[in-house]
Amino acid sequence: MYTIGNTVKSQPFDGLQIRKPFRGEGVEVLSITLEAGAVFPDHTSPTDAFLLVLEGAIDFYIDGNCVPLEELDEFSFPKRTLHRVEARKPSRFLIIR
Repeated sequence: MYTIGNTVKSQPFDGLQIRKPFRGEGVEVLSITLEAGAVFPDHTSPTDAFLLVLEGAIDFYIDGNCVPLEELDEFSFPKRTLHRVEARKPSRFLIIR
């Protein structure tokens, strides 16, 4: 079966919004939006993860470092590592884990 949707495109910039447009065998995709100044507070991922910034600009804090990311930047990070994300401008990104 084929599915076409607009989960990522229609997701608003209103604080922190998290949706799961895809979940399959051993993988899930999280679609995350942050309005400017919003924070995705400290948390960990249960698996190694890949982040792709679709639009905007975020600061990814991990292991005492700030990694600035902008549109179409990619970032991989290990499971069970405490991190947080802050948006410098309205931002949309995917986490694939």
